[in-house]
Amino acid sequence: MSNARAAHLTRRGILAAGGALGLGAVLAACGDDDSSSEGSSKETTAAKSGPWTFKDDRGTTVKLDKVPTKIVAFVGVAAALHDYGIEVKGVFGPTKTKDGKADVQAGAMDVSKLTVFGNVWDQFNVEQYAAFAPEVLITTTFDSAGTLWYVPAASASKIAKLAPSVAVSVYDRQITTPLQRVWELAESLGADMTAAKVTDAKKRFEAASERLRTAAKAHPDIKVLAGSAAQEVFYVSGTNLSIDLEYFKALGVNFVEPPASVLKASGGWYESLSWENVDKYAADIIMMDDRTATIQPADITEATWKKLPAVKAGQVISRSPEPIPSYDKCVAMVENLAKAIETAKKVS
Repeated sequence: MSNARAAHLTRRGILAAGGALGLGAVLAACGDDDSSSEGSSKETTAAKSGPWTFKDDRGTTVKLDKVPTKIVAFVGVAAALHDYGIEVKGVFGPTKTKDGKADVQAGAMDVSKLTVFGNVWDQFNVEQYAAFAPEVLITTTFDSAGTLWYVPAASASKIAKLAPSVAVSVYDRQITTPLQRVWELAESLGADMTAAKVTDAKKRFEAASERLRTAAKAHPDIKVLAGSAAQEVFYVSGTNLSIDLEYFKALGVNFVEPPASVLKASGGWYESLSWENVDKYAADIIMMDDRTATIQPADITEATWKKLPAVKAGQVISRSPEPIPSYDKCVAMVENLAKAIETAKKVS
């Protein structure tokens, strides 16, 4: 494994599941064999008949005799397919919070109707997965090697033998690319991509993007920083690998970020700062990681954080480092940043 990949997995694993560097309590494992996971026939788009073929972002072509209906997917991808009318029956990745409610990455899905094979990082119940008899596994990939996101390395070979896999890349590209790929995937699975709900969501995303472009152009002096809070450290993200930040930057958003020489240590992803040095980069707006395993702004008690100009000005907004790749779910994050830039006071 390359140093870059190791650094990426370490950070991503920590932020997704907590643990190694003390990000707080690890989410409890959640498995649910409830027969209701079959979903309502009224909610599910009728699958197309005949053979199914899909070429994924690894260049791998999956061919099946029929369109798969017993799909297992990373929760964020499942949530995106749900928005297009494709009901995924089995998921893995952050699906339920400790109190059993839907995780932010579960989108609009009814998590009580899902079979969850692993709710936290490095957890995947292979035996339960085998008994489920999946027809295809769908997830994302965060590196150029096409490593399947949230599929544990220790059991990856066993999992691979049970069903073919499809990977959508969310690495080093703008979010519009995975949005288009998931659109194509949903269409191949039988979704009606001409439905008003679907086409309207795309139009709203495009309108939100134009609003952000206009806001960034009108306020070029407003500096934005993307951060994530852990118990001992504060992560400052670079913008060259994350699909949301690359897109926002392309629309003209003025990001303040660590230099490439510093980001190199993490494979280009981030710089970790002690809380004493959290003021290293001056920003007018701070976008904070909204994933469940990270510490949310309201719960940060560090005095150095509370003294930051952007924090004192109330100019802290949420960010989804793993955005659900459907147009509907990406509208809000674009609009939120546009509004923040439109209304921000210059405090840096």
